[in-house]
Amino acid sequence: MPRGSLVKRSVLWLGLLMPLMLYGVGIWRRPSRQVVTRQPLFRGIVYSRHIADHPRPQVAHVVEIDLTTPGLIPYVTPAYQPVAEIDPLDWERRETIARRTSEAIKAEGLQLAINANYFFPFREVTLWNYQPRSGQLASLVGLAIANGNKTSAEDPQRAAICFLNQQATIRGDSACPQETQQAVAGNWMLLNQGQPTETVQQQLPNEDNKPYSYTIAALDATGTRLWLVLIDGKQPLYSEGMTLAEVTRFVQALGADTALQLDGGGSTTIAIAAATGPQVLNAPIHAKVPGQERPVANHLGFFAQPLDPEIDNN
Repeated sequence: MPRGSLVKRSVLWLGLLMPLMLYGVGIWRRPSRQVVTRQPLFRGIVYSRHIADHPRPQVAHVVEIDLTTPGLIPYVTPAYQPVAEIDPLDWERRETIARRTSEAIKAEGLQLAINANYFFPFREVTLWNYQPRSGQLASLVGLAIANGNKTSAEDPQRAAICFLNQQATIRGDSACPQETQQAVAGNWMLLNQGQPTETVQQQLPNEDNKPYSYTIAALDATGTRLWLVLIDGKQPLYSEGMTLAEVTRFVQALGADTALQLDGGGSTTIAIAAATGPQVLNAPIHAKVPGQERPVANHLGFFAQPLDPEIDNN
């Protein structure tokens, strides 16, 4: 066989096998489908993993955060440069630098982070053809406040979670209090006063029972206890996701008073700081490849103190 033909055939086979190899590595790297019950991660931060096989395979990750814990500080991705005026109708604007969640952990020295706002531009075709890439500029959908500075304008049609001094509130109209230091927005509220919102009730008949990956932020009635709920999806035999009705009931069962749906799907990612470097706790899926993180426009994160064995293991 001529050398040129051999090289072409080798390149062709490599192109065919590479996606399968990446898929196999991604499956191997996924967290095990084993229940984790209230594992302390940092001071004031506890992690649980819920497993279900019916009505379909499901893996749900729940991080419970006591916002009154000393040394616990919320974080939201700041603007890449000062924003003088914010025009939500300017579709050419760029506000933040896109990063993977594990990259945000390392770059900012965070102990925990999740994906936050919806964003644009967005394209996902293959692992080689997607946008935004890590390091590219991106635009946020809905309100974002970082360190008291507004990064993206509020949208009255999108709910937001607003962090004040050791407390938070979820507002369906994104009208955060003036003293808000950090805020991110999502789509709509799932719960208000412990009950499914009217918006969710209107959506339920139209969802056609389609499971999905979710990122949810929920609060108790005092606004001092936060739950971050991430549902893995799009992965047959591992976790196919939840329907809107299922995830609403799941968050309600935690004891949440209010709940907000953040960006989900392939953006759904939670990562923590570990001794060996950033560790992804869930099974994200990007370009149909399990274990691949998607660069997203901003993050909600937390600085936290390490565990005190005498206190946190009791």
